[in-house]
Amino acid sequence: MIQGVQIDLISAERLDRLTAMEKIRLILDDVMEGNIVVLERGLAPDEQSKLIEVTMREITPDGFSGIEMETYPLKDAGGFFGRLLGGKKNDSRLTVIGPANQLKMLKKEKDLISAWISSR
Repeated sequence: MIQGVQIDLISAERLDRLTAMEKIRLILDDVMEGNIVVLERGLAPDEQSKLIEVTMREITPDGFSGIEMETYPLKDAGGFFGRLLGGKKNDSRLTVIGPANQLKMLKKEKDLISAWISSR
């Protein structure tokens, strides 16, 4: 049997076909199995909040320890005046999610996420 960590790379196209709760369940079920999930495009702020809320209910003392999640910051198109004059935020961003006991974010910059992943 192969030893290691499974990494699921999920396209923005696939996520676009799902409801918010379907996205959350897809991510959380994968992470609870010990997989690392990489989203081509991050979740909306309300979806991130709901993911954290649902995760908190799933944590058990001797079982699931929660998630670690990191995402690139949004690129802002011209700040306040850019948005006022019709600028658009670029919401394309990579998000990495995994079990808190296996995934540790080492460094995050505007264009780099560096993580350490351990097998169980």
